[in-house]
Order: sequence, then structure tokens, then C-alpha cells
Amino acid sequence: MSIERLLKKRSNESCELCGHKEKLSIFKVPPVTDDITEKNTILVCETCKNQLEGKTELDANHWRCLNDSMWSEHTPVQVTAWRMLNKLKYSSQDWASDLIDMMYFEDDVLKWAEATGDHVDPSTKIIHKDCNGNILQNGDSVVLIQDLKVKGGGFTAKRGEAVHRISLVHDNAEHIEGRVGDQHIVILTKYVKKTK
Repeated sequence: MSIERLLKKRSNESCELCGHKEKLSIFKVPPVTDDITEKNTILVCETCKNQLEGKTELDANHWRCLNDSMWSEHTPVQVTAWRMLNKLKYSSQDWASDLIDMMYFEDDVLKWAEATGDHVDPSTKIIHKDCNGNILQNGDSVVLIQDLKVKGGGFTAKRGEAVHRISLVHDNAEHIEGRVGDQHIVILTKYVKKTK
């Protein structure tokens, strides 16, 4: 069964965050470096997806739906709700702080939730930029701008090689993670260029 069919069945063919039933699509809950499965994706509507990806401005009233979806039995839904509540908390939405205080995660789930740094105050948040000063985000694709010797990997990552679905290292603005060949490696941001 396809992931989309599994998610539609799991969600009763509605957005797993707000419940809308139109213009649904798969959202990969970052960082996604493994195979994409129902354990790291959710089904969302266009409105939720655009705000999750930062394509449209955050609408606090839309996200009141998290009061229900934060209690989902599915971990990727819980993680996404927690991240959005944290973003809302830093945009002066006191109700979001109250909801966060009610949530509890096991250590491995909390580590996943914190991987994007959404729980960090934006005024102190680390910004990852490529060699040209373009802001990098989880899930972006980049190209290496020079040959890089991979320590402990026994190979050289060649200039011009694409690295897809990068993950940001949340506590270091100069580091990203990605897969080159069959190796998962850490790369310095000054050696990559964001692709469109």
C-alpha cells in the first residue's frame, strides 16, 4: 500500500493537524534522512503545509486546531504540533505555552522534535547559510563547491555532487548533515551552495 493511501486511511482522509479535507498532501516531518514512511510523514492540507514550510505567514487562529491534534496517537503528528506550538509561543501566543506544558515525549521523540530548533527563541536561533549567504533549511538540496575529504569515510566527496534532504545541526550554524553516496556525513556550510 502506498504511503499516501496509508496516511489517508490513518487520518480518515483529512488533514492530521486541522481536520480539513481538501487539497491534502504528504508532509515529511524533518529531518527525514531515511526511507519515507508513515512513521515520518503526515497528511496535511494546503494551508497547514504552506505555513509549516514558511511559504505563508503564520496565522495563529488557524493553529488553534493543535489543541486537538497534539493528542494524536501518531508520533509525527505530535512532533509537528509541538514544533508549531513552540513557534506560536515565540509570537506572543500564551495559549501555545499552556498547551506545550501539557505535552510529554520520551527522550527519543523529544530529540526528534528538537532537531529543527523550533523550540529555541528566534532572537537567539542559529541561522545556517550557504557559501553565498542563502539561508538553509531542513530538507533543502545543496551542491558541493569543492572536493571534500571525508574523515573516517575513506573517500572524497566530489565538487558538484548534490546532497538532497539536508538536516541542520541545531547547535552549530556551520554544520549540516546529509547523505553522499551511501554515507551520512557532516558538511561545513561554507562548502555548499543551495540549489533551487
